[in-house]
Amino acid sequence: MKRRWSARVQWRPLLLTAVIAAAVSSLLAFSQPLELRVDGQRVVTDVPPIAHEQEIYVPLRAVADALGADTHFAKNGMIEVIRGDQTLRFVLGSDKATLNSAPISLRRAPFRVRGRVMVGLHTVSRAFGVKTRYDRRSARIDLDTPGVIEATTSSDETE
Repeated sequence: MKRRWSARVQWRPLLLTAVIAAAVSSLLAFSQPLELRVDGQRVVTDVPPIAHEQEIYVPLRAVADALGADTHFAKNGMIEVIRGDQTLRFVLGSDKATLNSAPISLRRAPFRVRGRVMVGLHTVSRAFGVKTRYDRRSARIDLDTPGVIEATTSSDETE
């Protein structure tokens, strides 16, 4: 009887190790970075978009560049993004901004991650009139500008 008990005891550490390894593997497997696309084209960034507290945050410079906007950083901390006739101005850390000189409130203040300014996806959509979609299953964010049709490959076309 003692032998049987010690055999069970030896399996416990092995079972515990297997459960911990499975949990960590699952966590790593499901923590893939979010993919960002603008008008069907993948946007590669050194800081990936972040999903946090029911909001998606994207790196401002990468998204602005992909949308054809100009981004200016002033010494006083003011950040200005200009796309066509739309101008968004805000200060890092403040949830107050202006859009074409009209005051607006942001859901959350822009912040920095590894030196990159992160803004809410809702802010980008509101300021520049782009349609946004977030697919949680594929971990993909799509930004589509009005009037732009996603490019197709020759295999997708029919004659």
